[in-house]
Amino acid sequence: MTDIPTFPGWGTVVNCMALIVGGLLGLTVGRFLNERFQQTLQMACATAVIFIGIGSTLTKMLRLNADGSIELIGAMMMIASLTIGAVIGEVIDLDSKFERFGAWLKIKTGNEGDSNFINGFVTASLTFCIGAMSVLGPVNDALLGDCTVLYMKSVLDMILVMVMAASMGKGCVFSSVSVGVFQGAVTMLAGLIEPLMTAAALDNLSYVGNILIFCVGVNLMFGHKIRVANLLPALIVAVAQA
Repeated sequence: MTDIPTFPGWGTVVNCMALIVGGLLGLTVGRFLNERFQQTLQMACATAVIFIGIGSTLTKMLRLNADGSIELIGAMMMIASLTIGAVIGEVIDLDSKFERFGAWLKIKTGNEGDSNFINGFVTASLTFCIGAMSVLGPVNDALLGDCTVLYMKSVLDMILVMVMAASMGKGCVFSSVSVGVFQGAVTMLAGLIEPLMTAAALDNLSYVGNILIFCVGVNLMFGHKIRVANLLPALIVAVAQA
């Protein structure tokens, strides 16, 4: 893949294409599944997302000491990030803005009759935009011409969006729009962001980001219980504490 001509943002283009292809495959499969199968698939997807969030968070939260004891690290950073981020997010009310954009997209794409479009769009968008790979990947792409991180993310995203689209419908496919906008913005701002992306900052971003991924899984499993979009500023607060 290193011989393929690339340009800044190529990795994000590949990522968006992977989401579209995976989503369309999921929709094709989903047509042949009855409602019970779709619900079971959604629960399977929710379980996978929850455990991805928990497992990845624990790798940052727990440290094994030389004497064999386990130490909890970064707890205050995590609490401060989520608390301050929640306050900022509620003031801005990102959650309602996400839903309004989803509603606009639903109309513009001719999917007014799809009652699950907005939920699928918002859930998938948050799943694929949260996390260190969504920031580190575009930065490496823009500054180093290295799309490796985004290629890996594309494969993971394609598999997950297939399952999500099969159970939640067309809205999941349009998460490619959110990924394109978010990662495209990171690509354009890469020069400004790079000095901030220290090892400590990436650790904090991954730590808090994976907690938000866990929250997305909870919403998938139990319905819209957590306004995850309103917690997104926690990612910025986490990086600022590095």
